[in-house]
Amino acid sequence: MTGIIILAAGSSSRLGKPKQNLVYQGETLLQRAIKAGLDSTCNTVMVVLGANVDSIRPTIKDSRVRIIYNQDWEEGMASSIRIGISKIRQLEPKTTSVILMLCDQPFVDASLLNQLVQKKSLKGIIASTYNGIIGAPVLFDVAYFDELLLLKGQEGAKKLLTKYPEDIDTVAFPLGSIDIDTMEDYERL
Repeated sequence: MTGIIILAAGSSSRLGKPKQNLVYQGETLLQRAIKAGLDSTCNTVMVVLGANVDSIRPTIKDSRVRIIYNQDWEEGMASSIRIGISKIRQLEPKTTSVILMLCDQPFVDASLLNQLVQKKSLKGIIASTYNGIIGAPVLFDVAYFDELLLLKGQEGAKKLLTKYPEDIDTVAFPLGSIDIDTMEDYERL
């Protein structure tokens, strides 16, 4: 069983308003991420919220999504990864892998997520690759959950990608370099 954890707890400080609620092609960025997860072959979709929860939570309409509130969101991405992994272990103990994804990559779709799951083989980490970068969304086998729980502060899962390069297989995601961090990014989109 593979679960998805959508990391959406940040304050979008560079953008100046919640990027989760930016609309692209009739849906918010977070709604697009959730739809990709629900349309995939994955068993569970969790969304980790934090900053601006009161304006973001009402936009999540699908009852199949598990919403997790990260009260420590100000610490950084590591706190969202930790709470997501902890909750998926608690609520879905048969989970054997998890995909960590962001809500600000508007071109993630179910097909890409399914490719990550299907590529799982002898390698324990299946990452997306774009512009010479290995990054999100990324699938981690259960063998890495304990290390993901040790991340601190601004550390993201990239720390494990750097530590275990021999454990990584990749899926091409050419549009993965398009993410929304600033108003200029959004206007280009």
